[in-house]
Amino acid sequence: MEPSPRTWTAALVVIGDEILSGRTQDRNVAQLATWLNVQGIRLREVRVVADDAAAIGDAVNAMRAAHDYCFTTGGIGPTHDDITVDAIAAALGLPVVVDARARTILEGHYATLGGLTEARLRMARVPEGATLIENALSGAPGIRIGNVMILAGVPHIAALMLDSLTGTLEGGLPVASRTIGCWVAESEVADLLAATERAHDGCQIGSYPFFREGRTGANFVIRSTDLARLDACTADLAAALVARGYAPVADGI
Repeated sequence: MEPSPRTWTAALVVIGDEILSGRTQDRNVAQLATWLNVQGIRLREVRVVADDAAAIGDAVNAMRAAHDYCFTTGGIGPTHDDITVDAIAAALGLPVVVDARARTILEGHYATLGGLTEARLRMARVPEGATLIENALSGAPGIRIGNVMILAGVPHIAALMLDSLTGTLEGGLPVASRTIGCWVAESEVADLLAATERAHDGCQIGSYPFFREGRTGANFVIRSTDLARLDACTADLAAALVARGYAPVADGI
């Protein structure tokens, strides 16, 4: 048997009191997970921490050691409570410096918007030795230092930074998926799902129940990095549901 290809993993540290207080609902987890899958990297862990330098540093050090990549979102704006850069630099044992290229980018962006104030200049500060992650919208860049990627907390700006990173990170095979929907309680087919997954090496089946129109149903999502195995597993699951007297729905309900 050939050895399995390496699985590349990542973690996300979500930073911000506003997330923990419930004032802001995080949307970056799903966005990052989806993007990482296309890069051939699996999001394995997410930690949410307050705007506290020690908590940020501890989380980043733990996640960057445990995974191939550590992403952070939040806390890189121009205000006094944007402490992510300082916290990560301290955790890495690095000084914080003003990046010359980041300063030039910000000077150009704010040339007609009141100029580069001291507050705005904070967004050019990086841990020494870092490189920039471009942000086509607001100019303020993200930061890459080692295997740590420091992104904005605003989802649409984080998305632009991820666009800039597309294709630049080493990863494995992307994960593909198929979905089958069925009007059935997942408990009634739990054994069938487990048996089908066991019969198809390299495939995983997730079950996602719902209650709609007064009826109980579930969507079954089959995932694999191997398209042939994925299609075979999907076909077998659909056939097994039919054999039990259920009507599978391609692409889910």
